[in-house]
Amino acid sequence: MPRYALKVEYDGTPFAGWQRQADQPSVQGAIETALARLEPGPHTIAAAGRTDAGVHATGQVAQCDLARDWDPCRLPEALNYHLRPQPVAITACAQVADDWHARFSATGRRYLYRILARRAPPALAAGRVWHLRHPLDLDAMRAGAAHLVGHHDFTTFRSSICQAKSPVKTLDSARIESVETPTGPEIHLHFAARSFLHNQVRSLVGTLERVGSGAWQPEQVRAALIACDRAACGPVAPPQGLYLADVRYPADPFAD
Repeated sequence: MPRYALKVEYDGTPFAGWQRQADQPSVQGAIETALARLEPGPHTIAAAGRTDAGVHATGQVAQCDLARDWDPCRLPEALNYHLRPQPVAITACAQVADDWHARFSATGRRYLYRILARRAPPALAAGRVWHLRHPLDLDAMRAGAAHLVGHHDFTTFRSSICQAKSPVKTLDSARIESVETPTGPEIHLHFAARSFLHNQVRSLVGTLERVGSGAWQPEQVRAALIACDRAACGPVAPPQGLYLADVRYPADPFAD
């Protein structure tokens, strides 16, 4: 059976997350249902990462095995037709080796978190940013984020229900920038690592927001990290500002 890599974009707002749910809508369930309309199922797909309810993606990657030898240019068109009107789109497709795996073959992941800091509520970006009514000090946030980069025990920034075997991860980079968008300036936080713990990015963002608002000093981020105690974490940022932006592989399956 040919195996295909799918690059997936979705608005996570109406979904209970990526993972298939028995009684709630999921991104995985939507794609598997679309696949069943192309070929008899059941179909089980795997993804590079399981995003939570309300979390979005611009660069999620999934895999599927099909009986038919599909043209990688035609398969996304067929799937997108059957995915309508759900906010899910297959933006790229490639046939890959039988032992290629969307999750286990990945060598890195990058997440983006968007913050809109202004008094007026978002109209066009509602549900896609974390709206804050107060300004943030980006230099202070960068100083706090510098303590997080590297190989650490991230117990403080790990969900209590995280199933990872170890809380030790290497955060390759944490970049914070101000970005002009059509609806005004946003603060974008970029995090890159081989893999992440459950709720790690949202926990990091919530803690850095405390630094940017002046409630914490940048050095307190290091103290929270060293504590290895979930109680030392700042508030967890809401899901609607988070995006799985990119997944890296030794060779890009979507490269021409």
